[in-house]
Amino acid sequence: MSRIGKHPVPVPAGVDVAVNGQTLTAKGKLGQLSMTLIDDIAASLDDGKVVVKPRHADSKRGKVMWATSRTLVANMVKGVSEGFTVNLEINGVGYRAAVQGSDLVLQLGYSHDVVYPIPAGIAIKPERPTAISVS
Repeated sequence: MSRIGKHPVPVPAGVDVAVNGQTLTAKGKLGQLSMTLIDDIAASLDDGKVVVKPRHADSKRGKVMWATSRTLVANMVKGVSEGFTVNLEINGVGYRAAVQGSDLVLQLGYSHDVVYPIPAGIAIKPERPTAISVS
């Protein structure tokens, strides 16, 4: 029995989750995400929580994908409700990071600056010259 898969995914206020066959759709303040579950996994919406279970008790693939599917659903709900943020720290003498327009400019000890264009939908904030936050 899966220790992760047996826990239902709570749906916070402001997030709408729809289960239509094998397709799960989550819509929140930060956008909309959808995924298609494999045929061996069944999902249902019960009491404001998404419950993911294997369709058949003797299905090996269903048991294997149970926790993975539950985690993907939980990540979808978190992504549309609060988003994801990664804090990065740059270690090195003279290493610096700055945002100039729509480019991330890194000084990493080379004779030139490394310029990285920031993709659409990604926000990079330099908290300090040696620390950046990617959302």
